[in-house]
Amino acid sequence: MIELEGLTKRYGEKVAVNNLTFTVRPGIVTGFLGPNGAGKSTTMRMILSLDYPTAGDVRIDGTHYHRLKNPLTYIGALLEATGVHPGRSAYNHLLWLAQSNGIPPRRVDEVLDEVGLRAVARKKAKGFSLGMGQRLGIAAALLGDPRILMFDEPVNGLDPEGIHWIRTLMKSLAAQGRTVFVSSHLMSEMALTADHLVVIGQGRLLADTSMADFIERNSRSYVRVRSPQRERLLDVLNGAGMTVAESGDGALEVDGSTAEAIGELAARHQLTLHELSPQQASLEEAFMQLTAESVEYHAHPGTGAPVPPQQWGASWTKG
Repeated sequence: MIELEGLTKRYGEKVAVNNLTFTVRPGIVTGFLGPNGAGKSTTMRMILSLDYPTAGDVRIDGTHYHRLKNPLTYIGALLEATGVHPGRSAYNHLLWLAQSNGIPPRRVDEVLDEVGLRAVARKKAKGFSLGMGQRLGIAAALLGDPRILMFDEPVNGLDPEGIHWIRTLMKSLAAQGRTVFVSSHLMSEMALTADHLVVIGQGRLLADTSMADFIERNSRSYVRVRSPQRERLLDVLNGAGMTVAESGDGALEVDGSTAEAIGELAARHQLTLHELSPQQASLEEAFMQLTAESVEYHAHPGTGAPVPPQQWGASWTKG
């Protein structure tokens, strides 16, 4: 597992990471979310001892990264897919990583097969597309067969097949009992992949909870109802003590109840329903609601002018 305790990083007067404490546990995919500039990359770099904290501590299975012998066998990471010598082939790039970490050379062929790069293994990295570079970076992360995997924007440059593959891979690694920590701005993909979320804003921890809990706590859930007997339905719902709002298209939005309860109530009053559907915000909408005050600028469509976060955050659309 990855354990952070009071992790802080300052660059002069700027506080990039502010007293972060959380644990990334094995057996699940943990998503790491935050607006641009929130401190995600700095946090990941400190986990790998690429940056040192101003205060606090971070450990990999109880040990600081720089004290690990053959670290790729403990934790594999994709932080910057372009960090490959352009004149080196995919095979040779992985081979020197294997040799420097006490990893058997046979693992090079195995991970090249796993990420789908066997056919271009002897080609120089400078000719690789962005997606091929991502696959090579993922191969390097998998090389030591580590118990902990950390990915920063792993779907960047991948086509739909590649996105489905990396999603399936991360879920499979977690199902094997490994620790999987992934940062991404692609909310729709994160919603399909992560079981747990750690959310930061302006370097501070905003949430450390399950995906379901995060969406429930940071969004409005309601039941949408439509009926040709709209006025009578409205009277019945109000009479039952339900909170009802009228939408612009003639439907009713009922808070604090379930679709089952509303359907049974309508049936008892012999009301015809044309729609009865539970509504909940998406991960993206819940994320925007929580982090609205942590975003410095948001361009207003059509003008390019920045809009204060307190204005755009409050106007999120309901799912």
